[in-house]
Amino acid sequence: MAQKAIKTSVFTWEGTNRQGAKIKGELSGVSPALVKAQLRKQGVNPQKVRKKSASLFSAGKKIKPMDIALFTRQMATMMKAGVPLLQSFDIIGEGFDNPNMRKLVDDLKQDVASGNSFASALRKQPKYFDDLYCNLVDSGEQSGSLETLLDRVATYKEKTEALKAKIKKAMNYPIAVVLVAIIVSAILLIKVVPQFQDVFANFGAELPAFTLFVIGISEALQAWWHLVLLGMFGAAYAFKTAHSKSEGFRNWFDRLLLKMPIVGDILYKSAVARFARTLATTFAAGVPLVDALDSVAGATGNVVFRNATMKVKSDVSSGMQLNFSMRTTGTFPSMAIQMAAIGEESGSLDQMLAKVATFYEDEVDNMVDGLTALMEPLIMAVLGILVGGLIIAMYLPIFQLGSVV
Repeated sequence: MAQKAIKTSVFTWEGTNRQGAKIKGELSGVSPALVKAQLRKQGVNPQKVRKKSASLFSAGKKIKPMDIALFTRQMATMMKAGVPLLQSFDIIGEGFDNPNMRKLVDDLKQDVASGNSFASALRKQPKYFDDLYCNLVDSGEQSGSLETLLDRVATYKEKTEALKAKIKKAMNYPIAVVLVAIIVSAILLIKVVPQFQDVFANFGAELPAFTLFVIGISEALQAWWHLVLLGMFGAAYAFKTAHSKSEGFRNWFDRLLLKMPIVGDILYKSAVARFARTLATTFAAGVPLVDALDSVAGATGNVVFRNATMKVKSDVSSGMQLNFSMRTTGTFPSMAIQMAAIGEESGSLDQMLAKVATFYEDEVDNMVDGLTALMEPLIMAVLGILVGGLIIAMYLPIFQLGSVV
């Protein structure tokens, strides 16, 4: 029976060295007494040893996918350097500021030290490590090439997360500016327009239609702003709930996104890049093509590509070539199909797919940069029209009064 692993913690310490100079640092250990003993062996006279506590802001910090990518890269580096697996967990865990990430690494260490394989320990954390990740690590452990597989998984995670970050950048920028435009317009309508309205009441003349229209919106917003705000939050909540619980709604929304101008093209190319990157990684790891396509279907991030991938899997299972099946779906671009055909003919499918992934990742990067550059003047124009339109509407009666005088 495997012996239960001893749980370690991170301690902060202060003390003096042999020259009497004050020094401090952090050290992993089971208890303060053992940490003090370890410090004395290093020639340090410990004065204070305390268990490191999580800060107020970092205690509830979530584990992000990029944290998992960093953990994977560090594990691959440790394995290549010949550092034992359990010691690697200690070294990597201490390097994370996020206490939740340190706990995750420590939990993995406890499982492995108890006699479980690295892959089985990862499978106990499905929230952070998907089937693709676990299967590749399992394949590496069984083949004796864990460091190679970890390096491939790390590259895959880094590329995938970088691609997601680019997509978020393309989507978040215009959304943030539109929200700012809505807030600025609401403030003008609720606070500024009523001041002008009081002035116009003394004019005794008919106001321009545009001014009356803006005043009407202002009065409605003043009377019903709480309902408008509630409606906006309600719509956002309804969308989030429907997207998380309704598969039909998610599928409809995925198809809608691909049809949108500019953004749809970016999402299409990013899905192609994820398809190629995932298939290249799994195939290079020795996973059979049919089994690899299962992982690919879930990694594309869009129902159109998921359905196309499952059709490809069905066709390949019946003996059809990958490139021919990709062509029959009508979903994949010609360049990806031709590169897959070259890879199948030359026996270097993983290398050709990796090149396809790199090509479309670069395309997405360039398109996001171009979209950002295009959006800046466009957004400024929209803001100018909104704010300028409100100002013109308020000053039109004054201009008319001046012309009459």
